[in-house]
Amino acid sequence: MEHIKQKIWDLSNTYTKIVIGLIIYCVGYTCFMLPYQITSGGVSGIAALIYYATGFQAQYSYLIINCALLVLALRIMGASYFTRTIIATVLASFFIGFIQEYITMDDGTLYKCVGDQKFMACIIGGCLEGLGLAIVFLAGGSTGGTDIIASCVNKYKDISLGRVMLYADILIISCSYLLFHDVETLVIGYLTMIVSMNFLDFIINGARQSVQFIIISDKCDLIANEVGLKMERGVTILYGEGWYSKEQRRVLLIMAKKHESRRLFDLIHALDTKAFVSMCNVEGVFGEGFDKLKK
Repeated sequence: MEHIKQKIWDLSNTYTKIVIGLIIYCVGYTCFMLPYQITSGGVSGIAALIYYATGFQAQYSYLIINCALLVLALRIMGASYFTRTIIATVLASFFIGFIQEYITMDDGTLYKCVGDQKFMACIIGGCLEGLGLAIVFLAGGSTGGTDIIASCVNKYKDISLGRVMLYADILIISCSYLLFHDVETLVIGYLTMIVSMNFLDFIINGARQSVQFIIISDKCDLIANEVGLKMERGVTILYGEGWYSKEQRRVLLIMAKKHESRRLFDLIHALDTKAFVSMCNVEGVFGEGFDKLKK
């Protein structure tokens, strides 16, 4: 029964994060991209171009274009990913439509949240899109479109999600020049892409960053037990010898997430104030409790 409750809680937590990420993404896209005719990347960028050219609401274009790509998600990423993606895609389409209707004024134009400051809209919108996408990706979901392609590649290769999406986004944004024939709009679109993708990578890499602890203490057993019980992290015991004293000592090697480092320091200090502790950042940790090892 406890196992079932835990699964339900984990599932609920996952979908809550996906919904929060989608809302942030859709606010950035609908409130700061569409009113200023800024073309972002991905399927949302294609939907924006269709909206600028025809007035056809972006939510419907977004949903229709994603249908074909969802089949790809089912074949490569599996049923669980497909379920999260199709739910996220439908929700994103709903949020875009709802927000767009809410900010549409009586004359049919969209309300500009930051006045005529297109550059400010580009920065704020790009940050919100990047933050929203990062939250969705970290929860194991997708907003559809080129995000699906990026997630499929990232499943098998350790390639930055932002970099995978870069090339497709460049092509989509470049198409805005064919519609507006305006270099400024094209440059603003590229700047939005850069802000969004870099913010996406910053959030994801920050969440995945890990640290390595090397601990020399007379209370190794006590520290190892407390780390295992209270932090649920594995501990490896290494055997070393002091060069000067020739004394045999045990050394603890612990891998942890960066956000856990303060807690681990406090735990060590509470047990042994004379412990010798070394901490360093590591590029990546793969295995149980961390990232999955990919080819």
